[in-house]
Amino acid sequence: MAIRWMRRMGGSFGASFLWIVSLIYFTQGFRSFVWTAVSYQMKDILKLSPSSSQFMFSIAFFPWSIKPAYGILSDCIPINGCKRKPYLVIATVLSLIPWPVLGLISSLMNSHNFLTALLTMQNLGSAMADVVIDAMIAEAVRSERAEFAGDLQSLSWLMMAVGGICGNLLGGYALSSFRICSIFLLFSILPGIQLLSCAFIKEASSEYPDIGDLKNSNLQERLYSSTISPVGASKSEALRRRKKERNHDCSKLSYREAEDVKEKGSLALSLRRFQSMRSAIYSLYDAFKNPLILRPMAWFFFSHVAVPNLSTVMFYYQTQVLHLGASFLGASRVIGWFGLMIGTYIYNQYLKRMKLQRILMLAHVGLGAVNFLDIVLVSGLNTRLSIPDKYMVLGGSAVADAINQFKLMPFLILSGQLCPPGIEGTLFALFMSINNLGSSVGSFYGAALASVLGISTNSFRNILYGLLIQLFSTFIPIGLLFLIPKEATGLASEKL
Repeated sequence: MAIRWMRRMGGSFGASFLWIVSLIYFTQGFRSFVWTAVSYQMKDILKLSPSSSQFMFSIAFFPWSIKPAYGILSDCIPINGCKRKPYLVIATVLSLIPWPVLGLISSLMNSHNFLTALLTMQNLGSAMADVVIDAMIAEAVRSERAEFAGDLQSLSWLMMAVGGICGNLLGGYALSSFRICSIFLLFSILPGIQLLSCAFIKEASSEYPDIGDLKNSNLQERLYSSTISPVGASKSEALRRRKKERNHDCSKLSYREAEDVKEKGSLALSLRRFQSMRSAIYSLYDAFKNPLILRPMAWFFFSHVAVPNLSTVMFYYQTQVLHLGASFLGASRVIGWFGLMIGTYIYNQYLKRMKLQRILMLAHVGLGAVNFLDIVLVSGLNTRLSIPDKYMVLGGSAVADAINQFKLMPFLILSGQLCPPGIEGTLFALFMSINNLGSSVGSFYGAALASVLGISTNSFRNILYGLLIQLFSTFIPIGLLFLIPKEATGLASEKL
């Protein structure tokens, strides 16, 4: 069944296209393999405090918050006549270079500033590749077979999930078997394969032919037709004179005219690109100021901003106080991936007909329950109830990822419903960027809160206060649910 499905997909889109889609999404998921090592590099080698580590992560992941910029660039400014392949090559190079550099030059790996800069560069490449491959998928579905749209999306999510599971399982093992610099070098193999795979991408030119190639018959015909024979001359003499004058004029004028036309053509092309970019920006602005779009996106943004992200603080607590190893934490994240899949199934089966306001309210109540589990873990109440710390971490990871999926799925569906025709891809990228920007601001908030509370590598005295603030903040977005359209549900086919 699966083989027949892949053959049908390959027959419609080509094996090379499916390979590059699968590889990019697998790499996105497998990034957990190397980012686990980055977390330990900051904690154990650089000796950073939890707030400093979270601050560095927030800066490094900021490129994911400006994804529409990459989409507009690739849409409006082709390189050598191609909109996708050159940008995918650039993105892959950006995501590849930092890992061998960090793996081979220890002084850069041990420098706060250089490490942050290189990690930001790596995320810039990954975010750009994500935008470009999404655009390629949209174009392939539109030009080939629309009925495969869901199949391509399923393939993307499947490969990302497989990559995430493999990355988390192998990441913990790698940390116990290899040096961190070796892990960086090992991971660079994947973007290296991705770079080589770009050579197999076929893309038709989206621009006019080179205007400079004008020393051809078209120009000569124009010069020939503009030459007027003398009055009274015989027909044969006129033809001979035309031929002679044509050869003379071609040798004298063709280069100059070609250069003039090329200059005018380049100016016109630049103007067309500028107008295209301006039109795309204005279309985004006009669409985004629509209250039906602005209000829901504002809610999703504030739902992240209002809640301080203390994930890095909890990572430090689990490793420093609970002494949980890298292999176990990797396994707990694998449980989280399965929780994500279960959350997707539950949503599609039982929640998609429910009002979005109710779904989002239940999601935040569930997130509050997960935060309460962290409070129980830190307070030690679970040990008094004979519940091991590892069970608390595993259960919290699975439930948290499942509930976050309940929140993400309505966001994706609502974004699809709100996108006006013509700018769906760019506006959807903007929606996702707003979501990512909210997460980044929430991470900055969490880093600031940890710093104010004096939480450090050796002092977790006030971590309980931070978790209590996080718990109460989780319920703030429920009071703003009036921004979500009342009649909106999880069904994409229903009208708002």
